[in-house]
Amino acid sequence: MKIAQVRAYALSLPEVIEAPHHHFSSFRAGGKIFLTVPPDEQFIHVFVAEEQRAVALLLAPECIEKLFWGDKVAGLRISLAEAKPALVKQLLMLP
Repeated sequence: MKIAQVRAYALSLPEVIEAPHHHFSSFRAGGKIFLTVPPDEQFIHVFVAEEQRAVALLLAPECIEKLFWGDKVAGLRISLAEAKPALVKQLLMLP
């Protein structure tokens, strides 16, 4: 999946804006970040609830890993080279 596809899809969701977040791009809805993009644009970080993280990790271990913030799992790190667009879109639609 290409970062341009991710960006276009994220911005098509209701009330989503893109804004800088330190040296990352971030996508927010209602002021809350749900997606960040590191500068190299090889991965995306998606912030979903623990239940959705567990399911995603089981469905696509080849492209998804846990994203840690210190010792805490904060989201998912998704490799765009291996990610299927349908899975990424599904994760971006979750509250």
